[in-house]
Amino acid sequence: MAKDPPEHPKRHALRQRRTLNPHPEKVRDPLFHQDPFFDPDDLVQVMYEMLRRVQREAQPITDACATFGFSRPSFYQAQAAFTREGLPGLLPKRRGPHAAHKLSEEVLAFVDQHLAEDPTLAWSAIAQRIAQRFAITVHPRTLQRARAKKKRP
Repeated sequence: MAKDPPEHPKRHALRQRRTLNPHPEKVRDPLFHQDPFFDPDDLVQVMYEMLRRVQREAQPITDACATFGFSRPSFYQAQAAFTREGLPGLLPKRRGPHAAHKLSEEVLAFVDQHLAEDPTLAWSAIAQRIAQRFAITVHPRTLQRARAKKKRP
């Protein structure tokens, strides 16, 4: 069985940083197909160039969106992020929760109290007690990780 060729180092780096353009084939701008400096795989570069075309070259927004493979709402989001944060605003944001939002200090104290009373108590039993007391669902593994993290200096 033949192996796939190794991924180009730049594509790999872009993927690792979540800045790999998911649809480089939608970029129809000639510069991105003629000049190696312009890379349709580089999401930040494509978005920046789209914004620049509208701002500096007065290209209509609908034309720029079609040329660079973005929707109008995506254009306006990118424009607002760039205005607010500069180039870092074009970097994709992490998705999902950014912290253990269910595990407040009160919940963790509740866990500590129950483990102090009965160190052999199963994590699933603790999760059930949390659900009854706080009306939240927490996976037992989440409790284990939070407890281990809390014990670290």
